Amino acid sequence: MKFIAFNVREDEEKYFAQWVDETGNEVLRLPDMLDMSTVDKTKGFDGVLALQTGVYPDEMFAKFKEYGVKVFSIRNVGVDNINLEAAKKNGIVVTNVPAYSPNAIAEFSVTQLMQLLRNTTIFRNKVAKQDFRWAPYVGKELRSLTVGVVGTGRIGRAAIDIYRGFGAKVIAYDLYPNPELKKLGIYVDSYDELFSNADVITLHMPATPADQHLVNTENLNKMKDGSYIINTARGALIDTKALIEALKSGKLAGAALDTYENESDIFNHDLSNQEIKDATFKELLALDNVLVTPHVAFYTETAVENMVLIALNSAKDVCKDGTASTVVK
Repeated sequence: MKFIAFNVREDEEKYFAQWVDETGNEVLRLPDMLDMSTVDKTKGFDGVLALQTGVYPDEMFAKFKEYGVKVFSIRNVGVDNINLEAAKKNGIVVTNVPAYSPNAIAEFSVTQLMQLLRNTTIFRNKVAKQDFRWAPYVGKELRSLTVGVVGTGRIGRAAIDIYRGFGAKVIAYDLYPNPELKKLGIYVDSYDELFSNADVITLHMPATPADQHLVNTENLNKMKDGSYIINTARGALIDTKALIEALKSGKLAGAALDTYENESDIFNHDLSNQEIKDATFKELLALDNVLVTPHVAFYTETAVENMVLIALNSAKDVCKDGTASTVVK
């Protein structure tokens, strides 16, 4: 079998090489983004692998069909940047990696909150200026807070376990409650109840059209003064301008953002010698009560290995058997 992989990073290379050695299949690895300017490279391959936050063009699937591609295997969970109907129309099977390492993302979200609670960024900046005073930046203990978890799939569930381990009170909202978590009595009936009662809102859900800008002025105003927002899910879940206003006014004490609505031209790029053109993002970076990271919550050795190997095995299974356990319906 012949596969072509786009967006391949150096840290993924050894896992691709390992799989090729073990299976005897061919994988052409490219650093290129997958779009209409590169789709012609897929001609003659059985399957295509990719990993990117940018939108995959609908026209791409017609090209896949023309070129004999059978499967499109993404090395991540979210499919909000894929038109599944366009894929289906052209007979292209789409697979994802439903769970590469829920703990990686859950752990990261908790550690980011802990940094906000203890003002580590502020103290780091003060120490760099040789200002070693404490006041007025007294911290908070996690066990004294109510954490509102939005989305209780694999990642949300892992986060809940960690927060409960610290002694925090956890409440949660999900359209499709987890039966095991229901036994804990942590679910609330609405977003209104969640935002009104939580000291922290942590997002662990996909970005559907219905949930775009879930964190907006209306819902932020429902929160307690001095609350926190943590987003390791999707940037589109937050109205960034509304978030900035809440951070400046004191409605929010802090926010940790591992995703950003318009991140594809920023994250995983070296812009150290360039002017950032996105004025909203620049304003966000200037705030000392915000932690911005470039979509790295998933980024552990375990997760990278799983993302590569599961995606490759899924593509192989589809080409061999016509389906795989990871097919996106």
